[in-house]
Amino acid sequence: MRNLIDIKDLTVEEIDELITVAKDVMQSPEKYAEKCKHKTLATLFFEPSTRTRLSFEAAMLELGGNVLGFSEAASSSTAKGESVSDTIKVVGGYSNIIAMRHPKEGAPLVASLKSDVPIINAGDGGHNHPTQTLTDLLTISCEKGRLDNLTIGLCGDLKFGRTVHSLITAMVRYSNIKFVLISPEELKIPEYIKEEILEKNHIEYIETSDIEEHMDKLDILYMTRVQKERFFNEEDYVRLKDYYILNKSKLEKAKSDLAILHPLPRVNEIATEVDDDPRACYFKQARYGKFIRMALILKLLEIK
Repeated sequence: MRNLIDIKDLTVEEIDELITVAKDVMQSPEKYAEKCKHKTLATLFFEPSTRTRLSFEAAMLELGGNVLGFSEAASSSTAKGESVSDTIKVVGGYSNIIAMRHPKEGAPLVASLKSDVPIINAGDGGHNHPTQTLTDLLTISCEKGRLDNLTIGLCGDLKFGRTVHSLITAMVRYSNIKFVLISPEELKIPEYIKEEILEKNHIEYIETSDIEEHMDKLDILYMTRVQKERFFNEEDYVRLKDYYILNKSKLEKAKSDLAILHPLPRVNEIATEVDDDPRACYFKQARYGKFIRMALILKLLEIK
């Protein structure tokens, strides 16, 4: 029985295989319409979510399966003090596979040690979000036609952003990947990611606080929210909050085939005027999430 807790649980070959299946689902949905008939996915969301939870549910329903679950801890027996382990044991008796989001880092790993059915980590605190990373990889593959030979700009909260950390971890396994890391000093990429992932794998990277400085070199621009709650004082936040709002003027030097990604939700870091730009891929990215999760469900349930 396989679980997906961390993107590193999958080999590059397995990621490529999932992307191939997801693209086939997009091309020929009717082939997959009953693949999960009589199978049930449980979505255990101890923390709020819109895209992740609904895309998992849509994925299972489009595979012909059933869905049950809850969307916040308050509506589960956790509110009565039940442990995650006990919840997993019980729900595993009602379902064939579980997608779980939890505010505590490591909770899905603990759940996987107790579960009789596959566990998918749908986000654990600031730690991991492997299905968002798979979504990002499918988006890049569909929009750019490749996962190698890319210069990727990551902009915003690089210190606490779990989507950024997971994407770097995944992308360094492909050849000729370069990163431009764009953030305020307060939200720079953690040292351990630079040392253990980028430098250890001899990945070229540039750190800057200027979003326009290297715009002309980028194949991908991955935007994230600068989070007010992470700043130590209000003045620093006010000084920097509008600096990373991506608008038309900041895209003037960008390549004509740049792909702009964002894990969503956005607040104000991408101006709505960018939505009509053909390079804006973030709403397509959310759609791609359903297809890669369909492929993942099939893989973990060992359905050909």
